[in-house]
Amino acid sequence: MRVVAGICGVALILVMLSEFFVTFLLPRRVRRDPRIARGLTRLLWLPWRALARRLSQATADTWLGFFGPFALLFQLIVWTLGLMVGYGLLEWAVVGGAFGDRVLSSSGVFLSAESPSGSTAAHVIALFEAATGVAVVFIVIGYLPAVYAAFSRREIAVSQLATRGGSPPAAGVLLHEAIGRQRWRELERELQAWEEWAAELMETHLSYPLLGFYRSQHVNQNWLAALTAMVDVAAFVRATAPEGKVVAADVTFGIGRHALADLALQYRLKPGAVQDRLTADDFDNLYTIVEAATDDTVDRETAHRRLRELRERYEPNAEALARFLALDLPRWLPTDRLPSMREPGVRVGGDGRDLVGQPPRG
Repeated sequence: MRVVAGICGVALILVMLSEFFVTFLLPRRVRRDPRIARGLTRLLWLPWRALARRLSQATADTWLGFFGPFALLFQLIVWTLGLMVGYGLLEWAVVGGAFGDRVLSSSGVFLSAESPSGSTAAHVIALFEAATGVAVVFIVIGYLPAVYAAFSRREIAVSQLATRGGSPPAAGVLLHEAIGRQRWRELERELQAWEEWAAELMETHLSYPLLGFYRSQHVNQNWLAALTAMVDVAAFVRATAPEGKVVAADVTFGIGRHALADLALQYRLKPGAVQDRLTADDFDNLYTIVEAATDDTVDRETAHRRLRELRERYEPNAEALARFLALDLPRWLPTDRLPSMREPGVRVGGDGRDLVGQPPRG
């Protein structure tokens, strides 16, 4: 019996260390997701999200905002307890005695709160356990700043986009502002900056999947809406311009579509049914604005067909991510339409009423 317990203890230790290594240290590819971590996240997230649907918008967003940090702590607790139990089984197999006493002794050694006692074999096991505990602490100390630094960089870009495209961001507002102020070339430069942000977002969220559950400070802002709005703009420019005319739009669309596809695969999501975010009237409105500002726009029917084809390449993944993460996708045009959107960022967080936990505006 003790031999079986020792084998189970070694197996449990190896599994926990493997999961810990893959989650915290390995910059993995999309398909190298740790199974236990993914299972724990889904186990917690589905009921957490179901409860949020019964709450008001502001309360639900606050409740959902707790999930990312809580899930991270929960995973650390599970791995720590697994290592303690694994070493406890191993010590019991070697030393004997009451199993509860061995687990308690293992916990003390792991946390460096107790000195080992017993045979030489027990001392060796305790030495490895203490080293494991110290390594876990130092890895976590290095991991947490990396996660929150990536979160901070992401949210800076989300807030900057809100001052240009409204809150939530809308592709139509970004296009209207650029063309209305004759900043078409500036929009191209912004597309290049968005390309870099989308690439960094994809890299950090694939390496740290829990970042996707970390929510923005404002109820009507989120990273998925910002990414989708960026891809919307790139898709519209690419659809209305002659083939290869705006290289920045081609590249930004490509990296944005790639990010949405990889993130959907990261969370094991299937492409979802697409909601109608862009009506025919909205398309005509935006096309008229672009047509008046440029002299080489493709014809309306061709632009509409090309845009529909481009949207089919990224919107299903964006919809799947939005449903799974309980995030809202942006409309192409705000509800009050373009004429009243001359200063889209003035009202964003101006009085703090759209902050998480604050009552919504009337």
